[in-house]
Amino acid sequence: MNKNLKIVLFGFLAWLIPFTVSFFIYPLKAPMYSIFESIMSVLIAAAAMILSYLYFKDIKTNFVMEGIITGIVWFIIAIVIDLLMFMPASPMHMNFTDYMMTVGVKYLIIPVVTIGTGYVAQNKA
Repeated sequence: MNKNLKIVLFGFLAWLIPFTVSFFIYPLKAPMYSIFESIMSVLIAAAAMILSYLYFKDIKTNFVMEGIITGIVWFIIAIVIDLLMFMPASPMHMNFTDYMMTVGVKYLIIPVVTIGTGYVAQNKA
């Protein structure tokens, strides 16, 4: 598979996996907000770790740069898709500041994982 296509596809999956699971655990949000938010953070981290592992299996050089680029792209993909869903015309409307403080900041887990994976791969190489 083309590397750029793989980055975009995996970025979409890094967003889709937690989003899909959130539908099943959404009933926890009101009565157990902290648990819901914690589960979402763990899901984002798990998806990023699994997808990073799969992505880096085919990378042979420039591991840290690959981790930086991949993390930034995946982060941007997640934010852009979410913003489309949280815009004013959406039923899940949330203003940008509230979105970034409650949802968007969690996506910083993604570049942390991909860059960390790049450093580990670089040290193993």
